[in-house]
Amino acid sequence: MRDEAIDNTLAFLHSHLSGFIRFDGDRVAIKVIVANDGRLVAPVMESMLRSVETVLEMPDDGDESLQVMVTLERMEPEGEHAGLCDRWRAYHGDPEDVRWARMQIDASRFREWFVDGEALMVANPLAADEMSLLKALNAQPRNFLKAFCTTSKLPCENPIAVGLDDAGIDVRRAHDVVRLPFPLRFEQAAQVRSFIEGASTPTMP
Repeated sequence: MRDEAIDNTLAFLHSHLSGFIRFDGDRVAIKVIVANDGRLVAPVMESMLRSVETVLEMPDDGDESLQVMVTLERMEPEGEHAGLCDRWRAYHGDPEDVRWARMQIDASRFREWFVDGEALMVANPLAADEMSLLKALNAQPRNFLKAFCTTSKLPCENPIAVGLDDAGIDVRRAHDVVRLPFPLRFEQAAQVRSFIEGASTPTMP
């Protein structure tokens, strides 16, 4: 079982996929996704890939924001990693930069919590079922997604589910992506399907 620091840091990260990246004295806007292995993915500038010290500020550098120290690894948009680039586009649209990077999380600071990066790179237990679950969520007329947005107090006129893990659903709206957290952690696809169908709020086995 993960502790409070890890759970709160991960929840905030998944809810704030846009922010800034600091590298070599520069600071520019960036949008990321969380891959199913827990690493972050983003289109980047060539100079970012050469930087020794790189920090993400999500969503900014305020006292209540998350700072993530990362190590960038160049990623080719074709071949085995093409799906990650497509996933990013599903979340954020067409990228401005043409280079791509996977980011290993080295450490993070969020409020009073300092968390080691290895603890934050958590594999998605629903990865094998993610596509089928997203298809179910996006089936017209998307009544479940609209209702879930309403209960989460997030206005979503035409919500599209673009990602899903055991803690919640990533939903694309007109101009951004929001996080719809599950009422409890769902580690099996059957639990999510039951929740979608409204049959029950499943309990963990």
